[in-house]
Amino acid sequence: MARTHAHTHGKSHSTRPATKDSPSWVSHDTNEITDLVINLTKDGFSPSEIGIKLRDEHNIPLVKPIIGKTITKLLIENNLAPAIPDDLNQLVQKALGLQKHLKNHNSDHRNVRSLELIEAKIHRISKYYKNNKRIPSNWKYASVIAQLE
Repeated sequence: MARTHAHTHGKSHSTRPATKDSPSWVSHDTNEITDLVINLTKDGFSPSEIGIKLRDEHNIPLVKPIIGKTITKLLIENNLAPAIPDDLNQLVQKALGLQKHLKNHNSDHRNVRSLELIEAKIHRISKYYKNNKRIPSNWKYASVIAQLE
């Protein structure tokens, strides 16, 4: 699949497990994994960071085959889900960092264009999440408001 604003067909840099079955070598049961996810969420980690920590520190390749639900669905059931989905939040943070950079370096025209592309992605993905009712229908990204948060 091609990238949105590039002329290349990039690939993800991590390799997912070959099968979607629960691996036999995982020693954790469903209750232990659920407790780990809830504790990591209370420590302030996002769902993607939790997945990386479980993979790297606890040898759990994927949560869904073991528990039967994703990390996000587990957080929704326990009323710990973030208000804004993880990928949208990361794009907003990226735009904020670029806006700070452009305040100091206002002649950096290449990054002005990349900020426009990031904001286009934010508007596109927010429209998707509004249609699927993952964010409120009155949620709107505005660069001035995002700087205040």
